[in-house]
Amino acid sequence: MGSVGVMLGGGERQALAEALGDTPHTVGSVHVLRRGLCSAYVAGTADKPAAAVVQSHFCRTEPVGFGSSADLLWGLLTMVDGWDCFLVNSECSHRVAELMRSYTGGQVRFIHDLSFRLDCPAKRFTDPSARLLTPRDSALLAAAPAEVAGSGYRDAGELLTQGIAAAAIVDEGIVSIAYTAARSEKYADIGVHTLEPFRRRGLARAAASLVAARVQEQGQTPVWSTGDFNMASLSIARQLGFTETSRRTYVVTVKVQN
Repeated sequence: MGSVGVMLGGGERQALAEALGDTPHTVGSVHVLRRGLCSAYVAGTADKPAAAVVQSHFCRTEPVGFGSSADLLWGLLTMVDGWDCFLVNSECSHRVAELMRSYTGGQVRFIHDLSFRLDCPAKRFTDPSARLLTPRDSALLAAAPAEVAGSGYRDAGELLTQGIAAAAIVDEGIVSIAYTAARSEKYADIGVHTLEPFRRRGLARAAASLVAARVQEQGQTPVWSTGDFNMASLSIARQLGFTETSRRTYVVTVKVQN
Protein backbone atom coordinates (compact mmCIF):
# COMPACT_ATOMS: atom_id res chain seq x y z
CA MET A 1 0.00 0.00 0.00
CA GLY A 2 1.32 3.45 -0.84
CA SER A 3 1.55 6.14 1.80
CA VAL A 4 -1.80 7.81 2.56
CA GLY A 5 -0.43 10.45 4.88
CA VAL A 6 2.55 12.20 6.40
CA MET A 7 4.55 12.13 9.61
CA LEU A 8 4.25 15.42 11.49
CA GLY A 9 6.96 17.73 12.71
CA GLY A 10 6.96 19.64 15.99
CA GLY A 11 4.77 22.60 15.09
CA GLU A 12 2.36 20.38 13.22
CA ARG A 13 1.97 18.17 16.29
CA GLN A 14 0.75 21.23 18.20
CA ALA A 15 -1.79 21.89 15.45
CA LEU A 16 -3.01 18.30 15.62
CA ALA A 17 -3.43 18.58 19.39
CA GLU A 18 -5.72 21.56 18.82
CA ALA A 19 -7.64 19.74 16.08
CA LEU A 20 -8.28 16.67 18.26
CA GLY A 21 -9.93 18.83 20.91
CA ASP A 22 -10.09 18.37 24.67
CA THR A 23 -12.10 15.25 25.50
CA PRO A 24 -11.66 12.20 27.77
CA HIS A 25 -10.67 10.20 24.66
CA THR A 26 -8.05 12.65 23.47
CA VAL A 27 -6.35 13.69 26.73
CA GLY A 28 -3.57 11.09 26.48
CA SER A 29 -2.67 11.92 22.90
CA VAL A 30 -3.00 15.68 23.38
CA HIS A 31 -0.67 15.42 26.39
CA VAL A 32 2.16 13.77 24.43
CA LEU A 33 1.58 15.84 21.30
CA ARG A 34 1.99 19.09 23.21
CA ARG A 35 5.13 17.84 24.96
CA GLY A 36 6.78 16.36 21.87
CA LEU A 37 6.70 12.89 23.43
CA CYS A 38 5.24 11.00 20.49
CA SER A 39 5.25 10.41 16.76
CA ALA A 40 2.15 11.45 14.83
CA TYR A 41 0.78 10.77 11.35
CA VAL A 42 -2.15 12.31 9.53
CA ALA A 43 -4.17 11.89 6.37
CA GLY A 44 -5.13 15.41 5.32
CA THR A 45 -3.54 18.24 7.26
CA ALA A 46 -2.58 18.61 10.91
CA ASP A 47 -5.27 21.23 11.54
CA LYS A 48 -7.95 19.35 9.57
CA PRO A 49 -7.06 15.65 9.72
CA ALA A 50 -9.21 13.11 7.90
CA ALA A 51 -7.52 10.51 10.11
CA ALA A 52 -4.65 10.59 12.60
CA VAL A 53 -2.43 8.13 14.47
CA VAL A 54 -0.48 9.04 17.61
CA GLN A 55 2.29 6.78 18.92
CA SER A 56 3.38 7.74 22.44
CA HIS A 57 7.04 7.30 23.30
CA PHE A 58 5.88 5.60 26.50
CA CYS A 59 3.74 2.97 24.80
CA ARG A 60 5.04 2.49 21.28
CA THR A 61 3.33 -0.89 20.83
CA GLU A 62 -0.15 0.66 21.26
CA PRO A 63 -0.70 3.56 18.83
CA VAL A 64 -4.04 5.37 18.96
CA GLY A 65 -6.17 6.13 15.91
CA PHE A 66 -8.58 9.04 15.44
CA GLY A 67 -11.16 9.10 12.68
CA SER A 68 -13.94 6.95 11.28
CA SER A 69 -12.31 5.66 8.08
CA ALA A 70 -10.76 2.26 8.74
CA ASP A 71 -8.93 2.34 5.42
CA LEU A 72 -7.30 5.70 6.12
CA LEU A 73 -6.39 4.65 9.65
CA TRP A 74 -4.87 1.42 8.42
CA GLY A 75 -2.90 3.26 5.75
CA LEU A 76 -1.41 5.48 8.44
CA LEU A 77 -0.65 2.52 10.69
CA THR A 78 1.48 0.95 7.96
CA MET A 79 3.80 3.95 8.35
CA VAL A 80 4.31 3.19 12.07
CA ASP A 81 7.01 0.89 13.42
CA GLY A 82 6.84 -1.36 16.47
CA TRP A 83 3.10 -1.73 17.02
CA ASP A 84 1.31 -4.90 18.04
CA CYS A 85 -2.18 -3.47 18.59
CA PHE A 86 -4.21 -0.45 17.49
CA LEU A 87 -6.82 1.50 19.49
CA VAL A 88 -9.67 2.75 17.29
CA ASN A 89 -13.36 3.61 17.41
CA SER A 90 -15.34 0.41 17.86
CA GLU A 91 -17.41 1.16 14.74
CA CYS A 92 -14.43 0.68 12.44
CA SER A 93 -12.59 -2.01 14.42
CA HIS A 94 -13.82 -4.97 12.35
CA ARG A 95 -12.67 -3.40 9.08
CA VAL A 96 -9.31 -2.58 10.69
CA ALA A 97 -9.08 -6.20 11.83
CA GLU A 98 -9.79 -7.42 8.30
CA LEU A 99 -7.00 -5.25 6.92
CA MET A 100 -4.64 -6.28 9.72
CA ARG A 101 -5.25 -9.99 9.08
CA SER A 102 -4.59 -9.51 5.38
CA TYR A 103 -1.38 -7.58 6.08
CA THR A 104 0.09 -9.87 8.75
CA GLY A 105 -1.29 -13.20 7.54
CA GLY A 106 -2.17 -13.98 11.15
CA GLN A 107 -5.10 -13.74 13.51
CA VAL A 108 -6.34 -10.82 15.57
CA ARG A 109 -8.44 -10.42 18.67
CA PHE A 110 -10.38 -7.55 20.22
CA ILE A 111 -10.06 -5.93 23.64
CA HIS A 112 -12.63 -3.35 24.70
CA ASP A 113 -11.09 -0.24 26.27
CA LEU A 114 -13.53 1.23 28.79
CA SER A 115 -13.49 4.96 29.56
CA PHE A 116 -14.71 6.49 32.82
CA ARG A 117 -15.01 9.97 34.29
CA LEU A 118 -15.53 11.25 37.82
CA ASP A 119 -18.17 13.96 38.07
CA CYS A 120 -18.94 13.59 41.77
CA PRO A 121 -16.50 14.26 44.63
CA ALA A 122 -13.91 11.47 44.79
CA LYS A 123 -14.66 8.95 47.49
CA ARG A 124 -11.97 8.87 50.14
CA PHE A 125 -10.00 5.75 50.99
CA THR A 126 -6.96 5.85 53.21
CA ASP A 127 -3.97 3.74 54.12
CA PRO A 128 -1.19 4.70 56.54
CA SER A 129 1.45 4.07 53.88
CA ALA A 130 -0.18 6.23 51.17
CA ARG A 131 0.48 9.95 50.68
CA LEU A 132 0.73 12.57 47.99
CA LEU A 133 4.21 13.04 46.53
CA THR A 134 5.89 16.44 46.20
CA PRO A 135 8.86 17.66 44.14
CA ARG A 136 11.04 16.81 47.14
CA ASP A 137 10.25 13.15 46.40
CA SER A 138 11.96 13.21 42.99
CA ALA A 139 14.83 10.97 44.11
CA LEU A 140 12.41 8.52 45.75
CA LEU A 141 10.36 8.29 42.56
CA ALA A 142 13.41 8.05 40.30
CA ALA A 143 14.68 5.10 42.37
CA ALA A 144 11.37 3.20 42.22
CA PRO A 145 10.95 0.03 40.13
CA ALA A 146 9.83 0.88 36.60
CA GLU A 147 6.32 -0.50 37.20
CA VAL A 148 5.66 2.06 39.94
CA ALA A 149 7.73 4.98 38.65
CA GLY A 150 4.95 6.55 36.57
CA SER A 151 5.20 7.66 32.96
CA GLY A 152 4.00 10.36 30.58
CA TYR A 153 6.73 12.86 31.49
CA ARG A 154 10.41 13.25 30.70
CA ASP A 155 11.51 12.37 34.22
CA ALA A 156 10.39 12.06 37.83
CA GLY A 157 10.91 15.75 38.50
CA GLU A 158 8.64 16.76 35.64
CA LEU A 159 5.92 14.33 36.76
CA LEU A 160 5.99 15.80 40.27
CA THR A 161 5.92 19.43 39.11
CA GLN A 162 3.55 19.20 36.13
CA GLY A 163 1.54 16.19 37.22
CA ILE A 164 0.05 14.78 40.42
CA ALA A 165 1.16 11.57 42.08
CA ALA A 166 0.52 9.63 45.28
CA ALA A 167 2.24 6.49 46.45
CA ALA A 168 2.19 3.80 49.08
CA ILE A 169 5.65 3.69 50.66
CA VAL A 170 6.93 0.63 52.50
CA ASP A 171 10.45 0.37 53.96
CA GLU A 172 11.33 3.71 52.31
CA GLY A 173 10.42 2.47 48.81
CA ILE A 174 7.41 2.97 46.55
CA VAL A 175 5.30 -0.19 46.21
CA SER A 176 2.14 1.31 44.67
CA ILE A 177 1.49 4.49 42.69
CA ALA A 178 -1.36 6.54 41.28
CA TYR A 179 -0.54 9.49 39.03
CA THR A 180 -1.82 11.71 36.26
CA ALA A 181 -0.45 9.95 33.19
CA ALA A 182 -1.84 12.76 31.01
CA ARG A 183 -3.32 16.21 31.55
CA SER A 184 -5.16 18.73 29.40
CA GLU A 185 -7.04 21.90 30.30
CA LYS A 186 -10.19 19.98 31.27
CA TYR A 187 -9.10 16.45 32.11
CA ALA A 188 -6.50 14.40 33.96
CA ASP A 189 -6.11 10.73 33.14
CA ILE A 190 -5.19 8.65 36.21
CA GLY A 191 -3.02 5.54 36.02
CA VAL A 192 -2.23 3.10 38.84
CA HIS A 193 0.12 0.19 39.45
CA THR A 194 1.11 -1.93 42.43
CA LEU A 195 4.01 -4.35 42.79
CA GLU A 196 2.82 -7.95 42.87
CA PRO A 197 3.66 -8.75 46.54
CA PHE A 198 1.60 -5.74 47.71
CA ARG A 199 -1.57 -6.22 45.68
CA ARG A 200 -5.08 -6.79 47.07
CA ARG A 201 -4.42 -4.51 50.06
CA GLY A 202 -6.22 -1.39 48.79
CA LEU A 203 -2.98 0.55 48.28
CA ALA A 204 -3.68 1.68 44.71
CA ARG A 205 -7.21 2.63 45.71
CA ALA A 206 -5.93 4.82 48.55
CA ALA A 207 -3.33 6.48 46.33
CA ALA A 208 -5.83 7.02 43.50
CA SER A 209 -8.29 8.56 45.96
CA LEU A 210 -5.70 11.18 46.88
CA VAL A 211 -4.84 11.94 43.24
CA ALA A 212 -8.48 12.17 42.12
CA ALA A 213 -9.29 14.58 44.94
CA ARG A 214 -6.29 16.79 44.13
CA VAL A 215 -7.20 16.79 40.42
CA GLN A 216 -10.67 18.04 41.31
CA GLU A 217 -9.24 20.67 43.66
CA GLN A 218 -7.23 21.98 40.68
CA GLY A 219 -10.37 22.31 38.54
CA GLN A 220 -9.98 19.29 36.27
CA THR A 221 -12.17 16.23 35.74
CA PRO A 222 -10.48 12.91 36.54
CA VAL A 223 -10.77 10.27 33.80
CA TRP A 224 -9.79 6.60 33.79
CA SER A 225 -9.46 3.95 31.11
CA THR A 226 -8.70 0.26 31.21
CA GLY A 227 -9.23 -2.96 29.32
CA ASP A 228 -12.43 -4.87 30.01
CA PHE A 229 -10.35 -7.79 31.33
CA ASN A 230 -8.67 -5.75 34.09
CA MET A 231 -10.98 -6.48 36.99
CA ALA A 232 -8.71 -4.83 39.59
CA SER A 233 -8.57 -1.52 37.71
CA LEU A 234 -12.30 -1.59 36.99
CA SER A 235 -13.02 -2.21 40.66
CA ILE A 236 -10.90 0.73 41.83
CA ALA A 237 -12.52 3.10 39.34
CA ARG A 238 -16.02 2.13 40.40
CA GLN A 239 -15.22 2.27 44.12
CA LEU A 240 -13.90 5.82 43.71
CA GLY A 241 -17.15 6.85 42.01
CA PHE A 242 -16.12 6.85 38.35
CA THR A 243 -18.88 6.08 35.84
CA GLU A 244 -18.37 4.50 32.43
CA THR A 245 -18.91 6.88 29.54
CA SER A 246 -17.82 5.06 26.38
CA ARG A 247 -15.79 2.25 24.86
CA ARG A 248 -13.19 1.96 22.13
CA THR A 249 -11.54 -1.18 20.80
CA TYR A 250 -7.99 -2.48 20.64
CA VAL A 251 -7.37 -4.60 17.56
CA VAL A 252 -4.55 -6.90 18.69
CA THR A 253 -2.26 -9.11 16.65
CA VAL A 254 -2.10 -12.67 17.95
CA LYS A 255 1.44 -13.99 18.11
CA VAL A 256 1.76 -17.62 17.05
CA GLN A 257 3.61 -19.81 19.54
CA ASN A 258 6.18 -22.08 17.89
